[in-house]
Amino acid sequence: MSLNRVKSAVGHAGGVVSSRLVPLVLVLAVAACTAGEPPPPPPRPAPVTTSTAAGSTPASPPPAAPSWVVGAERLPLRPDGFGQVRPTPRPLVDRRLPTVDRLPTARGDRYRATVRKVPADVLARSTWHGGCPVAVAELRYLTMSFRGFDGRTHTGEMIVNRTFADEVTRAFRLLYDARFPIEEMRVVDRPELDAPPTGDGNNTTAFVCRDAVGLRRWSAHALGLAVDVNPFHNPYRRGDLVLPELASSYVDRGRGRPGMILPGDVVVRAFAAIGWRWGGEWSDPVDLQHFSATGD
Repeated sequence: MSLNRVKSAVGHAGGVVSSRLVPLVLVLAVAACTAGEPPPPPPRPAPVTTSTAAGSTPASPPPAAPSWVVGAERLPLRPDGFGQVRPTPRPLVDRRLPTVDRLPTARGDRYRATVRKVPADVLARSTWHGGCPVAVAELRYLTMSFRGFDGRTHTGEMIVNRTFADEVTRAFRLLYDARFPIEEMRVVDRPELDAPPTGDGNNTTAFVCRDAVGLRRWSAHALGLAVDVNPFHNPYRRGDLVLPELASSYVDRGRGRPGMILPGDVVVRAFAAIGWRWGGEWSDPVDLQHFSATGD
């Protein structure tokens, strides 16, 4: 940014003014000011401008810094390998972070969804490998419209078992029509499985080739038969463990906030309509984000 400053100066025609003429000059100047119009006001400083190719335009304030950067700070580990559970940072107590678009979003307000075989490039960045309990042929790649916390339409992606691919798109259509907000919807990348915990993730997703939390058996996610919705707003709880680890403020379900799943609401009804059970109805653990076809 350049700052243009207006400068004024008083000049003369040149030469040296004789000291004998100074009194006469002062008398004439005073007489002229008294008899004529008042002198014009001094010039105002020029406004601050920003130079562009087309010229100078008024400068705009710098963009506001984001209220929270997801994944920026690692958490110390507990003996069980999870991150330390900490109080929810103030910017996340009523979490409404903007959606980062990863896929093009179609114009208009209509819900759109596609179902197809998992493309090779998507499979390569997913968590699938030869040791997973489901073959690639049994999986399908979905793209679906969803509402962000900004109220706008975005396009998400998900891998699910082909048995329920169409049903899952119908469930998310009900959420879209009800304007239920979702922050993020994307395929989990392989490096995320081994990444240090940051406790602030909020990705709505389905297929992840991993064990069930704290157990030595495959999760329903590893079969593409489970979906987690807004995990931060709807944390997993077992004893003193909360996942994500910074989502402690959302353990109290008495204070309703956008993005939360509550008994009998549109999210519970949408998945119940396709025969999936809600982990929020479990007693130990309680998995508020989790819906599955297997019931676990």
